[in-house]
Amino acid sequence: AELKPRITVFGVGGGGGNAVNNMINAGLQGVDFVVANTDAQALAMSKAGRVIQLGAAVTEGLGAGALPEVGQAAAEECIDEIIDHLADSHMIFITAGMGGGTGTGAAPVVARAAREKGILTVGVVTKPFQFEGARRMKTAEAGIEELQKSVDTLIVIPNQNLFRIANEKTTFADAFAMADQVLYSGVASITDLMIKEGMINLDFADVRSVMHEMGRAMMGTGEASGEGRALAAAEAAIANPLLDDTSMRGARGLLISITGGRDMTLFELMRLLIVSVKKWMRMRMLFLARLMMK
Repeated sequence: AELKPRITVFGVGGGGGNAVNNMINAGLQGVDFVVANTDAQALAMSKAGRVIQLGAAVTEGLGAGALPEVGQAAAEECIDEIIDHLADSHMIFITAGMGGGTGTGAAPVVARAAREKGILTVGVVTKPFQFEGARRMKTAEAGIEELQKSVDTLIVIPNQNLFRIANEKTTFADAFAMADQVLYSGVASITDLMIKEGMINLDFADVRSVMHEMGRAMMGTGEASGEGRALAAAEAAIANPLLDDTSMRGARGLLISITGGRDMTLFELMRLLIVSVKKWMRMRMLFLARLMMK
C-alpha cells in the first residue's frame, strides 16, 4: 500500500468538538479525529472515533467553567493519554474556540506535546463574537498568544467577521455553522493537497517546508464559473472576509490548490497563478501549487 502522511484533527473543548462533528458530517477524508473535553456530556455527543475526558479529577466531568487555568490543569492531568493519541501522526490540526475554559487552556498543552514529538502542528481557532463580551474576548486573545508559542502555523478566524457576509435573516445557528465551514475549508484544503490525487501533486515534505515554524497564517477560498472564472476565483480567495486582518505583505510561503474541470485551460491556470503570486511575491517565498481535475 502507498504510504500517506498520517494527519490528525484534534478538537479541544466545545467549539473544537463542534468543528470536528461538522468535519465528519461534511465527509472530510484521510484524517483521524480526536476530541478532548472537560465536559462529559459534550463528549457523549461527539462523532469522533476517539475521545479524551480531560481532568476527571479536576472538573468531575462538568466542564472548565470558562476558566482557562482549569482547562490547562485538566489537560496536564491527562498528558499521557493525549500523547498516546498523537503517536504516529505526521501532522496535527488543533481546532478550538478561544475564549472559554477548555479550548483556551488545553489547546496550548496539546500543541506543546505535539511539537515536542516533532509533529507539524497547525492551530485553527476562532475568536468570539463581540456580543459574547469583553471578558471572553480578553481570555481569547491571551489564549491565542499562548497557542502561538506552541504551534508551527496559526490560523485565527474572528467570528465577528461573519457579519460581513451575514444578513438580517442569518440565525445564530447559521453564524456558527459559517464559522465551522471556514474551519472545515482550512483543514480540507491543506489535507487534500497531500491526500487526493491531482495532476500536479505535493508530498508531505513540501507542505512541511512551507508550514514549519511559519507563525501567523491566513487562508482564503474562492469558487467561480463561466466567463473569467479563474480570475474571479483567485480574487475571491485573496479577499476572504473571514480571516483576521493579517496582511499578506511579507508572506514567506504560499500554498495554492486549484481544482477545475477538464476544460480548464493552460491560459486560465497561468492567469490564476500570476494574480495569486504577483500580490505578495518576495524573494524568500516558497511557492507550491497543486492541480486537480474534477
